[in-house]
Amino acid sequence: MKKKKNNISEFVKGERKLAKLTQKELALKAGVGLRFIRDMEQGKTSLRTDTVNKVLKLFGKIIGPVDLFKK
Repeated sequence: MKKKKNNISEFVKGERKLAKLTQKELALKAGVGLRFIRDMEQGKTSLRTDTVNKVLKLFGKIIGPVDLFKK
């Protein structure tokens, strides 16, 4: 399966670099594995939302469902 960049992968990589963190340091701070960070930054599309949110929370963001029918 070919991995491609996406908004989340670009965001995480950019924020990590701005924070001057290595992938290993980010993984430790977020409580996730180094491989997860690598997969995330490479644009892997089948990542667990709860684990993605562990990383995003470090940068003040989270992802979740969108209610398309909400008025």
